Amino acid sequence: MRPRSIRAKVTVWSIVMLMVIMGVALFLTSLLLRQIVASQLLTKADQAALQVAEDIAERTYEGPIPANEPILRIQVLDRETGEVLAASQALTGRPALTGVEAVGSDLRMDATFCTEADDQGMEDCYMLVGYPVYGSAYGDVVILAATTAPHLVITSTLELVMFGVSLTLLTATAAVVWWGVGRTLSPVRRISEEMEHISATNLHRRLPVPNTDDEIAVLASTANASLERLEEAVTRQRRFISDASHELRNPIAGMITKIEVELTAPRPDPREREQTLQDLLSDTLRLENIVTDLLEVSRLESEVAKERRTVDMCALVAEELTDRHSRVVIRTHSCGEAWVKGSRVRLARVLTNLIANAERHARSRIDVTVDREGDNIVVEVHDDGSGVPESERERIFERFSRLKESRERDPEGSGLGLAISREIAEAKGGTLVAGQSSLLGGAVFTLTLPAVRSEPPQA
Repeated sequence: MRPRSIRAKVTVWSIVMLMVIMGVALFLTSLLLRQIVASQLLTKADQAALQVAEDIAERTYEGPIPANEPILRIQVLDRETGEVLAASQALTGRPALTGVEAVGSDLRMDATFCTEADDQGMEDCYMLVGYPVYGSAYGDVVILAATTAPHLVITSTLELVMFGVSLTLLTATAAVVWWGVGRTLSPVRRISEEMEHISATNLHRRLPVPNTDDEIAVLASTANASLERLEEAVTRQRRFISDASHELRNPIAGMITKIEVELTAPRPDPREREQTLQDLLSDTLRLENIVTDLLEVSRLESEVAKERRTVDMCALVAEELTDRHSRVVIRTHSCGEAWVKGSRVRLARVLTNLIANAERHARSRIDVTVDREGDNIVVEVHDDGSGVPESERERIFERFSRLKESRERDPEGSGLGLAISREIAEAKGGTLVAGQSSLLGGAVFTLTLPAVRSEPPQA
């Protein structure tokens, strides 16, 4: 079965990779150690055999052949009969280690051989070097030099020891990896547990951020930032629904009341009925304005309209003000071409909202200026009205927020125009703020949008 958890996967794959590496290392190490040990012993045996060949070139041994550790077994064999002519102390009176036919005419022989097992099942193994020598003091002979083969070379002891060490190391590594990964992922478990308790009713909760300053901490911080934005969006949506319900309830309740009064009148007066119909029409128009603005807000929040094209703000201002009938004088001031990126329909909606707002409050004059400041295009709408109190300059951009003067001058207004205008501006990467007009003394609404290079509008 494949491991499912990250902890198990990391542990398993770590052990698998370590097993492969250690397996290769075990094989190479055992092979290299055997070759080194065997090479060293055979070299010493070779030196001992050559020393004997040098000694018997002119004379024979009067006693046992001198031998030193680790080469204690030396024999001189007659090449024709295989008879032992001389031997070291360890092999005195012992038969030949091997037959002379095993040694070639002029080649060195290297061999490993074992004796027959004794009554206790034990056997001795030797590493042997043989040389043929011609014309020695013993005649034509074969010199054999042997040493006891270490268990490291002839048995699997080395592999068993290394396997035991490797198994211990693998077990310890698996335990350390399992513990380390579990400790590393413990913040993820706490984050997961906290996420299970977060719902639409308690978006104020936040994920625990570990003080490890690693990717998990960054993930938790990013998730908390997303939760904060989600909470703000849900809060705005709830407030919007509450405000929309309130704004829709008032005209609907008024309409129902007027209709009920009219239906219960025993003898309706034609003039009163006409006035009632006029009031119902006014309430209907107010409802239509609210519904239209609510649909626009819904489109902005769901990003239904994503049209982005190059728009000349100077040309757009001139187009929107052409043939516009107003009770006040509207003057425009522009610097020529002012290109921005965005939806022409939405930018026109912002301009008409700002100009309509200025018309409600202006006494006799409105000035619209379009200018370029650095990398931005700035559109300002000035009026000579009473202005906006500084403490209310942000509140007027809230949805359904209407100052007393605005309600008196435009009872059918929805209170969404400026909020929609700011959301459109921010969606285009710009800003919309209110201030005191230094040109006309009333209010000034400043729309700032990022400028783009001059080019004709795209088809």
